[in-house]
Amino acid sequence: MTQRKDFKLDTLIRGGTLIDGTKRPRYDSDVGIAGGEVVFIGDASHLSAERVIDALGKIVAPGFIDSHTHDDAALLLDPQMMPKISQGVTSVVTGNCGVSTAPLASGAKRPMPLSLIASREFHEAATFARFDSYLTALEQSPASVNVIPMVGHTTLRVSTMDALDREARADEVQAMRALLAEAMDAGAVGLSTGTYYPPAAAATTDEIVSVCKPLAEKGGVYVTHMRDEADRCVESIAETLRIGRTLGIPVIISHHKLAREQNFGKSLVTLPMIEAAMRCQCVGLDCYPYDASSTMLHQDETRLRGRVRIASSGAHPELVGRELADIAALWGVSLAEASKRLQPASAIYFSMDESDVQRILAFEQTMIGSDGLPSSEKPHPRLWGTFSRVLGRYCRELRLFPLETAVWKMTGLTARTFGIQRRGTVELGNYADLVVFDAATVGDRATYEDPAQPSAGIETVIVNGEVTFAGGAHTGQRAGRVLRRRTA
Repeated sequence: MTQRKDFKLDTLIRGGTLIDGTKRPRYDSDVGIAGGEVVFIGDASHLSAERVIDALGKIVAPGFIDSHTHDDAALLLDPQMMPKISQGVTSVVTGNCGVSTAPLASGAKRPMPLSLIASREFHEAATFARFDSYLTALEQSPASVNVIPMVGHTTLRVSTMDALDREARADEVQAMRALLAEAMDAGAVGLSTGTYYPPAAAATTDEIVSVCKPLAEKGGVYVTHMRDEADRCVESIAETLRIGRTLGIPVIISHHKLAREQNFGKSLVTLPMIEAAMRCQCVGLDCYPYDASSTMLHQDETRLRGRVRIASSGAHPELVGRELADIAALWGVSLAEASKRLQPASAIYFSMDESDVQRILAFEQTMIGSDGLPSSEKPHPRLWGTFSRVLGRYCRELRLFPLETAVWKMTGLTARTFGIQRRGTVELGNYADLVVFDAATVGDRATYEDPAQPSAGIETVIVNGEVTFAGGAHTGQRAGRVLRRRTA
């Protein structure tokens, strides 16, 4: 695109330091926006604009792309998306861990973790039997952020199988494959699995490969919450890589971690394994900057090791925020029995080692994903603080990587991995998804005790050319788009 020099801009970001999302060194530059696109980069002293944003002393960067979310229903229920927009996120990847809002047959079961992404009331009021219907609903009622949609394997199982504790039959595989093909034709960028969870744990590698054939035919990515992120993590990575090689498609390992004390330090094994695989196949991974995870509250005693904090409970909402061990002691029952009484519920598990977290974050090809659960009453602070925490704690304070690398992990790398065009970098002709932040003060404020806290240092967030967050507040703009696979 040729840079014009004789026109009026919609918005001019003046005097900032540009980090463009490519890992190139930062440099001082104005950025001009018109028609929702970046149309000028350089010295704009000769140009005028309807709106001028003073970015002197601040960083101007591409809007952050959250590579791993469960925002499927939140986009419709809470379209301002304050947990994301307030930390500079302008695009979210949905449909992770095998669960997506669509396609979900009317009257279909909604077992955990599917029920984590929305309440039963939401599903009863807004069931989308076709993936395209869900995307159309998002387009008719836009959110404040862009949506990069995936379809969940568990959702396909729930919609096509009468029992989930077994491998799918040939006719069920065919039905799932048809739903996946339809979703991809509608715009899904890929499929995710969650074989760690009971609704999909019985799915064999062969079932997954068979169901995922449309990914190879139509050009999609395979994203997975693997079967095991603890004792059998290495074997789970091997299965993930094998699926990718068999189908000839890119694979992405979700929220890579090593859980439980006996596995602390094993990232010294898994990261070289992943790096070696990257030399001969397309492999990606993401992680979040915390040593605690969050998901459904398990009832299996073996999965309740370490500190477990209740994030939501349908049966006992008054106990949200309490430790499971304290609740069990209060009731005089086992951890498993206390968990059973709290259902349906979600929890925060303190089960990782900080050294592994830092090593995985610092790995060159690791994207950043929040994995937050917006439906929890007291969510993990990663929902509100992931991206600013990387910039503040891990980049500025611990110096794990330069700021240019931190931004790349949140922007250009993620856009490249998911095949999203014209986003993730600040270039002429790209869509104007931008964030202006103060590198000296940016950081997370969200805590486990008080998680719903906007970040510090995020000054302005622009989505498709519209100023959406400024001065610590939402402007009311909802300019997000659905980035369908063929039009993303």
